[in-house]
Amino acid sequence: MPTADERWGRLNSVIENIDDRAARHTGKLDSARAADLAKPTVLDDFHGRVEALIDRSGLINLGRHGNRLMFVQVYERARPLAPDAEAWRAPLLAGLLAAEIEFRGPLRLSQTQNTLLAAEFEKLAAELRLAGLPVHAVLAWRRAMALHRLTEDVQAEDRCGLALARARRRAMVPRWRRIPSALSDLLCGYGYRPFWLLGWVAMEILLCTSLGLFWRGTVARGDVIYLCVVGFLNPLDPGNAEHMAAPAKALFAVEAWLGVVSMSVFFALLVRKWFRL
Repeated sequence: MPTADERWGRLNSVIENIDDRAARHTGKLDSARAADLAKPTVLDDFHGRVEALIDRSGLINLGRHGNRLMFVQVYERARPLAPDAEAWRAPLLAGLLAAEIEFRGPLRLSQTQNTLLAAEFEKLAAELRLAGLPVHAVLAWRRAMALHRLTEDVQAEDRCGLALARARRRAMVPRWRRIPSALSDLLCGYGYRPFWLLGWVAMEILLCTSLGLFWRGTVARGDVIYLCVVGFLNPLDPGNAEHMAAPAKALFAVEAWLGVVSMSVFFALLVRKWFRL
């Protein structure tokens, strides 16, 4: 059984290795082009350094004491620094290296440690995004989401899932590829916020009602409002627009299709969210 001093010495040795490898990885990132930092291959070097540390027998010899994380002091140093500071990304990447070692290492995590480590990954992910390392941020969000799933924290899992989807969008190159993903985020938060769709449904009904009143012809205003509201959920008969301007029929047809698509997507996302399909 190692003494406290021996264990502290071994821990410091591992931390020194983490700092050294984080500094080397930072050097490679600083010499890379900005566009290359958004490519998945940028993580190859990072994973190689993690695996080299995980294979060290010193990790097993460290053991665990209580429910604290092993590299707390490394996470405390992983704070945002000024971009003009020397090796300003190194402490942040050291934190990610340490968290990845705890996540994938030989020592099993308790329920409390899973929760604590997920929180560290979330903090690191937010800072990695600000540091201009979108692919590293994606990795951190993915790990946080996996840990929340283990602890069965549904709300935290959804929060990280939404953040992960947004981080993946920021990592897309070229930028025009982000447009469909941004639309999904805007409409329903990538499915994690299905009730956002109801706001868009209200806007669609208001728009169709405004156009219907503009093309109402001899039909009373109240009847037009009723037709536009009902037509969103149920296709209207052509005779309902008989005394309206010619574009009104096309309007009601488009509104019916918008209603079918919008409500189908809404209920599909709602069922997925409620029953975790």
